[in-house]
Amino acid sequence: MSVSILTAIANIVVNPIHELQSIYSSRNRANIMGEALENYIKDAFSGILASNTFLKQQSIEQARLEAYERAFSYQGNQNNPPDVIIRGGDAIEVKKIESAGSSLALNSSYPKAKLFANSPMITAACRSCEDWNEKDIIYTVGVVNGSNLSRLFFVYGVDYAATADVYERIRAVISSGVESIPDVEFAATNELARVNKVDPLGITYLRIRGMWGIKNPAKVFSYVYSPTKARFEFAAIINTEKYYSFPLAHRDNLEKLIGENFTISDVKIKHPTTRQF
Repeated sequence: MSVSILTAIANIVVNPIHELQSIYSSRNRANIMGEALENYIKDAFSGILASNTFLKQQSIEQARLEAYERAFSYQGNQNNPPDVIIRGGDAIEVKKIESAGSSLALNSSYPKAKLFANSPMITAACRSCEDWNEKDIIYTVGVVNGSNLSRLFFVYGVDYAATADVYERIRAVISSGVESIPDVEFAATNELARVNKVDPLGITYLRIRGMWGIKNPAKVFSYVYSPTKARFEFAAIINTEKYYSFPLAHRDNLEKLIGENFTISDVKIKHPTTRQF
């Protein structure tokens, strides 16, 4: 079976993991809990999480690398979005927060409804990993308390973030305002602005960066999502068009899991640009 958000959800429902550190602490790169969360998300999407090998033996690095290679065309870096691209499918951005009320820090990159190949924020390796122009992007947000994952939320960018022109307009207004300051030498940059030759010797420069953030999806969708006091809780928002674009086998496999601990509901959400339901 190919890889999609539906297969990842099924893997998480069948094999939920609460204690990230106990599973990933033996891996060198998982010393930081943010990396442990990212590895967990990759395992869920690649199918490693559902494998018998994973359940019997946690030290399966070779099998994990092979599964990642099959599932993903791009595995990201620390400084540029996205964190992962599913081969022939969606992009994935992993975000760790430490409390259920925390917002997401996006730094210099505003939230994305979709990921575009011509974006100046992505790397050349990301741009050339496949023949693509745009991709849907999944925000995967985990609440990690100490070494434990207490809440996980999946949401597509098109259901979460406004269209790019909304953010670009604000960015352009700020940049234009800064660059209108007289007697200052500005240079071309992908940031809000860069000022050269600040000092008399002309050796100091000033970078003016945007620090973007967005409320976490549990807060944004509080009108359709009510958290419980469960030890581990998972929720996902997938618009109807996207849901039915996945293979029937993926949908059937997920819907077979509906029961006391897992439900699928049809709800209406607000459009992130028009604010209409």
